[in-house]
Amino acid sequence: MRSMLAATLMLAAATSAHAQMTTPQVPGATPKTVQTVPVKPPAMQTPSATADAMAKAERLALQSDLAWVGQYNGAITGDVSERIVNAIKEYQKAKGGKPTGVLNPQERTALTEAARKKQESVGWKIVTEPTSGARLGIPGKLVPQQASDANGSKWTSPTGTVQVVLSRRKETNPTSAKLADLEKEPSGRKVDYTVVKPDFFVLSGLQGEKKFYVRGTFKGDEVRTMTIIYDQATENTVEPVVIAMSSAFNAFPSGPLAGPPPRKTVEYGTGVVVSEDGAIVTDRLVTDGCLAITIAGHGSADRLAEDKEHDLALLRIYGARDLRPLSLAGGAAKTNVDVVGIADPQSQGGAAAVSNLKAALTPATSSNSALSPPPPVGFSGSPAVDGDGKFAGIALLKPAVVAGPATSASQAMMVSAEAVRGFLKAKGVSPNGTSTDAKAAVVRVICVRK
Repeated sequence: MRSMLAATLMLAAATSAHAQMTTPQVPGATPKTVQTVPVKPPAMQTPSATADAMAKAERLALQSDLAWVGQYNGAITGDVSERIVNAIKEYQKAKGGKPTGVLNPQERTALTEAARKKQESVGWKIVTEPTSGARLGIPGKLVPQQASDANGSKWTSPTGTVQVVLSRRKETNPTSAKLADLEKEPSGRKVDYTVVKPDFFVLSGLQGEKKFYVRGTFKGDEVRTMTIIYDQATENTVEPVVIAMSSAFNAFPSGPLAGPPPRKTVEYGTGVVVSEDGAIVTDRLVTDGCLAITIAGHGSADRLAEDKEHDLALLRIYGARDLRPLSLAGGAAKTNVDVVGIADPQSQGGAAAVSNLKAALTPATSSNSALSPPPPVGFSGSPAVDGDGKFAGIALLKPAVVAGPATSASQAMMVSAEAVRGFLKAKGVSPNGTSTDAKAAVVRVICVRK
């Protein structure tokens, strides 16, 4: 059990200011008496001094428990402050006790138990967000539904009254002040509380008819924010949890991080046209979390389906003419392929030239092979053709994950032609391409994210 606050502040009193004692008699000597120096009683210890004497871990636990029962509203830092003393007094008054600011053992035990019950009632647990490795406290019973993509995760209640979003993105030269200003921009968001520190920021207020709370931080050019949105009718239940979530949020924990770095705000990939009516196959991750997907030279595209096992996505453009879909008929797997794609515009001076490179195949799984060397950025989603010009598969670039933070290095894979054909068949698409000219069948895929 956690160490307790001092049970009672003890006052030692002097027994007598003029006590006398007799010295031992020496034969032949006249007995003498001496007076002792008066003993001064110690000063009464204040609640703050008592709290200051506690270990920091004990103060953290105390603040956390007070927050869970709704008496402490502030950052759980373990620091001694007037706020924590006042919170103790309010808790004591709420329980019908004397507001001393110091908990006795019975009060401390009752507080611990009350906080534990609150945590159990909302299903409190510490989780690791799968795409970033960030650690969060999540009230699992309040927000049991979770969805993740390359840019973070979202937890929601069945009715949408409570939402928790962990998002990640890249920003050039971020600062807490700059990031806080960006979070104030969404329409209908009225901020009534702001804290901006060098390494993090906090905002809260109203977003339409709902309450919101945002805590964000950054490391290098990567920004991670936790946003909590909830109906005002739920605030008595949710607000104590919000404080605990804010303090539990560890955006960049030390040690190995799970998952790849976040996708770019504007990302370029390659797609291959597979039917005359505008069906396009490309990389699923390139098209994840997009506000808009554009096919250069053709306009907007819809993402109709995805294959998470093989990281493929099916797009469609409408009204396009003179498309030259690639024939997906393929032969046996070869040891070498040509990858045909469109490099990122930054690597070709803003141009959109189609190019190809040679790569060796090494079997990795029953449907995937490793590609070496990896093609340039922008090639993800490109078709790979064998030495006979037949479709061999789709090339994908995947950020490499190593022990420690994810790096920007990439590994390249090729999804087999058979897996691609199986994906299209499952989605009701009949590829009708007859061309073996891969350069004429590829298009640039542009994803724009928030």
